[in-house]
Amino acid sequence: MAYYSPESILTDSQKAPCTFELGVPGLSPLNNGSAIEKGTKLDLPLWMAEMLAVSKPAGPSSASLASLDMPSALGQRVMNALKADPKSVDVRAQAQWFYGLGERMLELFEEEEMVDVLLDSFKQRALEIADKAQNTRNVQKGGDNDFMGGLDEAERQLFRAAHDGSSAVRKWFDNSSRS
Repeated sequence: MAYYSPESILTDSQKAPCTFELGVPGLSPLNNGSAIEKGTKLDLPLWMAEMLAVSKPAGPSSASLASLDMPSALGQRVMNALKADPKSVDVRAQAQWFYGLGERMLELFEEEEMVDVLLDSFKQRALEIADKAQNTRNVQKGGDNDFMGGLDEAERQLFRAAHDGSSAVRKWFDNSSRS
């Protein structure tokens, strides 16, 4: 995570499921005031779930406080849908920072297949994003709302950059042809 990057902070604030391996009574505020016992499952911000997963209690126990599980946004159902047709998946509905979440989870889990699926999906979707960005006149109105609604934040930034770059080239070409 980049220290001052808002994108990294927002990515790490997305929820990730974790299962407590030990009872931790001092963390009851995380569980609506109920005691956290062994086996308790909670969706916590990724940064916190990661810290609990790598934390070891004092003493002879070698177990971590909690185990971190793969978020449903990156589950097998979503991976299968991305394999079938990446352009049809509303990744924003899965996670606002979908690819950032994938990147963070891949830092923690060795999932070679997920790497391939996410990379292939981003490439295919980027081609459509570039095409729409060059053929959309007014990005402020949102262009194609259905299209923009399904993009995660990284894809939206890519769309804006491609749209602004295409507009700048058109303006430059128009200005240079008038001279």
